[in-house]
Amino acid sequence: MSISRRQITSAALAAVPLAFAATGTAQAASRHRTVWIAGDSTAAQKYADAAPETGWGMALPFFLHKDRPVANHAVNGRSSKSFVDEGRLDAILAAIRPGDFLLVQFGHNDEKSADPTRYTEPWTTYQDHLRLYIDGARAHGARPVLATSVERRKFDAAGNALPTHGDYPAAVRALAQEEGVALLDIQALSLALWQRLGVEETKTYFNWTATEQDNTHFNPPGAIAVARLVVRELLRTRVLRPQDVRRLDDEIPVSWITWPEATA
Repeated sequence: MSISRRQITSAALAAVPLAFAATGTAQAASRHRTVWIAGDSTAAQKYADAAPETGWGMALPFFLHKDRPVANHAVNGRSSKSFVDEGRLDAILAAIRPGDFLLVQFGHNDEKSADPTRYTEPWTTYQDHLRLYIDGARAHGARPVLATSVERRKFDAAGNALPTHGDYPAAVRALAQEEGVALLDIQALSLALWQRLGVEETKTYFNWTATEQDNTHFNPPGAIAVARLVVRELLRTRVLRPQDVRRLDDEIPVSWITWPEATA
């Protein structure tokens, strides 16, 4: 699919009530401001049939005060393109409100060049699709936030943690700078974390079970660790304030992670 530089146009911006310019900031400050997540399986809500697999978005509320609720719309297997094509971004934009945050993390499935329904090229169509999230959030008075892809677990023979996402993280960094959007560099931070933990200890953060050796998806400790990285970046970039955050230096019990039954 070929999309223009601004598929969400100034017409969408014009649809925002004029009164927001004068009152939107004050209104947003007086109510709960939701953190919306658009992303893939690394962040997504998991259900009982997938346990112990855990998306980092499931652990994010543990670190945020209740007046910063999380609306996790990340879904397994989606790319920046397929999420848009399936109407999932539209669903977020229909509900997002002035003062909210739209946290966007894709890349894992954008890399799948054999699948035209998901594949995007880092410096062209990937950035083009990410602009739809940026423009859509801004058109609704919300703040877009870009995150680089969390790293997979991969080591060389010498025990060095290896990057696996090619140019996709660099494309996000460049786009964030170009658009003036807060950047959470989760790829760099997670790669450094895997390096510190090493080959064996990282297995306790990923979905390694008796029957599966999954180096992409997390178990509860891994999801909690990545959510902590996300919140630290939200603070560093001043998207959130210290008073928005709780338990950042506390041990989070893995028993807090629960997997609800999937609904039809």
